[in-house]
Amino acid sequence: MDGEMEDYFRSVFDEKLLVKMPEREDDHLTPATRLLEKRREMAEVEQALSAQKEEFQMKMESLQQRKEELERKEEQLKMSIFKFDKFLKENDSKRTRAIGKAKTEQELTKQKERDLEKLNEQVADLMLQKERLKQRLIKNAVFWKYLEQVAQKSEEFHEIRDVIDRFDTLLATHEALVKKGTENQEAVEKEKALLHQFVKEKSNEILKYNNDLADLQSKVDLTHEETLKWESTWARIQNTAASKTLLLGKIKMATLNLFQMMSKEMRQKMDISLDDTVTQLDKIKLFILDLMAILADLKRADLTSSAGAMSTIN
Repeated sequence: MDGEMEDYFRSVFDEKLLVKMPEREDDHLTPATRLLEKRREMAEVEQALSAQKEEFQMKMESLQQRKEELERKEEQLKMSIFKFDKFLKENDSKRTRAIGKAKTEQELTKQKERDLEKLNEQVADLMLQKERLKQRLIKNAVFWKYLEQVAQKSEEFHEIRDVIDRFDTLLATHEALVKKGTENQEAVEKEKALLHQFVKEKSNEILKYNNDLADLQSKVDLTHEETLKWESTWARIQNTAASKTLLLGKIKMATLNLFQMMSKEMRQKMDISLDDTVTQLDKIKLFILDLMAILADLKRADLTSSAGAMSTIN
């Protein structure tokens, strides 16, 4: 029994090391760092070994109870078979039921045997794990001794736990610095992208402004040509305006003379400004219309008189 316990814990020890402590790439680590890592692995192995030991003890007790129960069931089965045989001799009708019950008990016994086989297999696996953990513990024991020597010779660390705590602190600080460096690098890349986008946008704006400047220069040249053209036209207009102004002066003088002659003819003094040529023309127009009306009346009167004289002669 003790040999089985030893084999079991050896297999459990080896298996836990294989599961809990995967191989790492330690080429870049210092010997002290690797020793700290091995110390942590040894602590985990000890915890796993203790748990597996308690689990194995519980399973062995359960297995023993099942075995005792199976033996008791077997004895009960034998007694039942004996009683059934005796009972079947006395009553054939009950024999069939007894045989059926016996078969059921036999199936139950076979099932218990299969369960026992499975438990034996589990025990074998646990023993194998124990052996593996034991070998792993022996292999890593040198690191524990090295940590003890470091703690003894170091003035800063008095216990192995202090060395491990310092390593954990340095590891956490390293991870924080790496994370911060990554965040800073991402921020720099983001700012570079923004700067590139800004430069691209401003380059496009400068190109647009250059195009607009070229268009405006073309418009300035065209406007200059138009200005020369309109300056020439304005000179012609000024010359034409001078002649028109002279003509207008003559017209105003003629209109004023006609207006004065009309006023003298009508023997009326009209309060009209000498520069109000339009009003003067309106008055002249009305005067001419009146004269034309009078002339028309005179012509009609002459025609009437002529017609009367002709009728008298006839």
